[in-house]
Amino acid sequence: MSSPNNHNHNHLPPTGSDNDPRYANIDERKRKRMISNRESARRSRAKKQQRLDELLAEISQLENDNNTIMKKIDGATQMYVGAASQNNVLRAQLTELTERLHSLNSVLHIAQEVSGLALEIPEIPDTLLEPWQLPCSVQQPITASFNMDMF
Repeated sequence: MSSPNNHNHNHLPPTGSDNDPRYANIDERKRKRMISNRESARRSRAKKQQRLDELLAEISQLENDNNTIMKKIDGATQMYVGAASQNNVLRAQLTELTERLHSLNSVLHIAQEVSGLALEIPEIPDTLLEPWQLPCSVQQPITASFNMDMF
């Protein structure tokens, strides 16, 4: 009599390569292919991880470069705003001084007419439209230098 734990495995024909030497080479090829595929997958994952690490390092470097450039832009913008503000102040002062000069010249013209004396009254150039025609007592060229380190 058979025991209840015996499940008729003894009565089934062998399947696959259990005992058949014809399938031994096929199983060996499958095993080698499976090992090769695992190694290939491992190498592929390692390459992907290496590429990911390289891209993350590049992102970090580009973010640092971007921050440096943004700081330089902010500095240049502040310098521009300061120069533009100073230019506006200078233009306002120039306008005020030009108006004063016109007023003084008017007074001189009146004094010349009243006194009958000949006074030399110079023409006033329109310095707002043609600032390059300003009278300059120093005949030296104006030079400017640009320092790249300040950015």
